[in-house]
Amino acid sequence: MAALPTTPSTPSTPPAPVAASASAAASAERLPRRRHRGLRKFARNRAAVAGAIIVAFAVLVALLAPLISPYDPIATSFMTVRQAPSALHWFGTDELGRDILARMIYGARASLAAGVVSVGIAVIIGVPLGLLAGYFGRWVDAIVSRLADALLSIPFLILAIAMAAFLGASLTNAMIAIGVSAMPRFVRLARGQALTVKAEEYVEGARAIGLSDTRIIVRYILPNVLPPIIVQASLTVATAIIAEASLSFLGLGQLPPMPSWGSMLNTAKDFVEQAPWMSIFPGIAIFLTVLGFNLLGDGLRDALDPREQ
Repeated sequence: MAALPTTPSTPSTPPAPVAASASAAASAERLPRRRHRGLRKFARNRAAVAGAIIVAFAVLVALLAPLISPYDPIATSFMTVRQAPSALHWFGTDELGRDILARMIYGARASLAAGVVSVGIAVIIGVPLGLLAGYFGRWVDAIVSRLADALLSIPFLILAIAMAAFLGASLTNAMIAIGVSAMPRFVRLARGQALTVKAEEYVEGARAIGLSDTRIIVRYILPNVLPPIIVQASLTVATAIIAEASLSFLGLGQLPPMPSWGSMLNTAKDFVEQAPWMSIFPGIAIFLTVLGFNLLGDGLRDALDPREQ
């Protein structure tokens, strides 16, 4: 009696392309839930909320400077030279009779612009280089890593001062110098994150279904690299504000008569005993703004940490 033909059993494991697509879809579905948990965790962190409030206040002051400034920041008055804080001039006046409060309000524009723009330069240059180095490896990684190591071998502020002196004294050149000096940090961070993410199963699956390297980097690696990049950027803004103040203090940043907190401290150093308010208020502004960005960065780091979500 002839044996009946047997029906081949259906494989229990889905084909690789289907499994890869399902894994990528599941990973994408988890991202909104992680964001919601991160926002709730950030809102429960009082220090982070305080930092966000300080940063938001500083940004509003900078944006609304023409509306809230009581005086022209560069208008001089030799009848009110180095006057102490009063009802007429809340923070006093400087050596040329200019209102310190007005100069601080407009100085917030220079300091925040230097922090945000310089970090933007560092992110725009550093993150793509780091992603390429981490994803492709080999000679690309060797060239990018050696360049980053060479820049990291020079202290951050020393490199910024040297570049600003080479480019010339101006706020724009100071931002470029700070951005290039901070760029290696983002190269190393993006490279390390790319090395970790590219070994995940959903990235291997994306390669298996024939996605291009560009699409894999943009769609699967970059979203997973963004959280630590955002945290590093918020912390680096604080460093950039201090760097801009240092460059302006040395005469390599914002040029007179336009105000910045660093240039105000440079002027105030000659009048510490006669007019201490000239240095106290800009120093407090730098301290609070840097503190706000540091608290904000620490809160973002805790909220976006995938190990705690």
